[in-house]
Amino acid sequence: MELLGMTTVFLLICISCLLLVATWRNISQNGKQPPGPFALPLAGNILQLNPKNLPESMKKLSEKYGPVFTIHLGPQKVVVLYGYDVVKEALIDQADDFSGRGNLPLFKRVFKGTSILSSNGETWKQLRRFALTTLRDFGMGKRSIEERIQEEAHFLVERIRNTHEKPFNPGGFLTHAVSNIICSVVFGDRFDYEDKKFLTLINLLDENTKYQGAIQTQLYNFFPTLMGFLPGPHQKMMKNVDETDKFILEITAQHKETRDPSCPRDFIDAFLNKMDQEKGNGHSVFTVESLTTSTLDLFLAGTGTTSTTLRHALLILQKYPEIQEKVQKEIDRVIGRDRSPCMADRSQMPYTDAVIHEIQRFIDLIPLNVPRAVIKDIKFRNYFIPKDTMIFPLLTPILHDSKEFPNPEKFDPGHFLNANGTFKKSDFFMPFSAGKRICAGEGLARMELFIFLTSILQNFTLKPVVDHKKIDITPLITSVANMPRPYEVSFVPR
Repeated sequence: MELLGMTTVFLLICISCLLLVATWRNISQNGKQPPGPFALPLAGNILQLNPKNLPESMKKLSEKYGPVFTIHLGPQKVVVLYGYDVVKEALIDQADDFSGRGNLPLFKRVFKGTSILSSNGETWKQLRRFALTTLRDFGMGKRSIEERIQEEAHFLVERIRNTHEKPFNPGGFLTHAVSNIICSVVFGDRFDYEDKKFLTLINLLDENTKYQGAIQTQLYNFFPTLMGFLPGPHQKMMKNVDETDKFILEITAQHKETRDPSCPRDFIDAFLNKMDQEKGNGHSVFTVESLTTSTLDLFLAGTGTTSTTLRHALLILQKYPEIQEKVQKEIDRVIGRDRSPCMADRSQMPYTDAVIHEIQRFIDLIPLNVPRAVIKDIKFRNYFIPKDTMIFPLLTPILHDSKEFPNPEKFDPGHFLNANGTFKKSDFFMPFSAGKRICAGEGLARMELFIFLTSILQNFTLKPVVDHKKIDITPLITSVANMPRPYEVSFVPR
């Protein structure tokens, strides 16, 4: 038995040595990988990271390890890119190499790797191309996207008018209005603001917005298997996603019964037509699952980010009544009070355009960006990054770069204005990310922000319920999105 035990130990030592030599050879041949803090087995860098404020943790690590460094979210290795130069070099100069989607466990659970947002390779290329074409077609159909937004802005203004200057939290109104735009394109029609199914859907979205900031939800990305067995807000979040899936499947079933293949009404009809065209293709990416997840993808992205940005906007403009007044004067001069704002007005409204850009820069809505992945083994800045490594190309250090935006923690529309008052573009303005994976709904979001905000300020002056000097506009930080602090406001007709 002793001889057998010694032989076993000897073999284990030999195997370990061979593995170490193989690893050393691999590293020496491919080059060194980005540095980073020591990672514990399984736990990774959880002791060096604050799951509730990952952006601040990343800032401290970048000061020690430089603009390219490695962290471990549990067993998952992530390479972090910190700063404009390094993010530009990756996402724009080496766009193809960094065109993969890094799927965090939370992403995998929600989108199953089959949606436009979460898929990779040929699946992603086909789904994204189809979505962009379809959205463009429905945006340029009988009614353009701009006309839909103008109509919805009118409904929103009338709804606000009916509050008769009583203070309230406008978050629900803004979410309903913004959501109706993407609903009209994806589901074929807008919903009445009192529609029970619509309200249920929005409530599920609102609940998940709250749940995403919970520590349990953040820890799910570190330890998905363990957290999958534990109760908490993350489980409620998953349940809400499943309920949203059921809603989409119900609408899809109704579309199957009522659609005319020769005259698609919306994204779902167009997707069903595409599925029919590819019935004989056993490898088609157009499946019931990809329809459901892609529809969910468009609905969530088309509702949450823009409505949250508008909520931030109304809070910030209460804080700075002098900025609100300047925007209103520009609205009166260019648009007047009698017609709806349109996108053609924006080029004549540099101050309003600067304010909207500064809102997006200041709030830094998606601080960590949506994760990327490298699609092959690459050399980057003398580092070796293996295929499929997840990448965090952070947006915070870009949008808050002190050289590009002096006093970046201060809200200042001057960041986007030249000395003569004309609008000033900045390559550092990346709220929609950059490169191959730039947000597919960027154009829609820009249109919504301009038309909704100018429509509100054309008709109302924002009156805070507290002294404007006491309003706190610093976002509530989560690792997914920076949220505005809760508030109420009165809308005083002009």
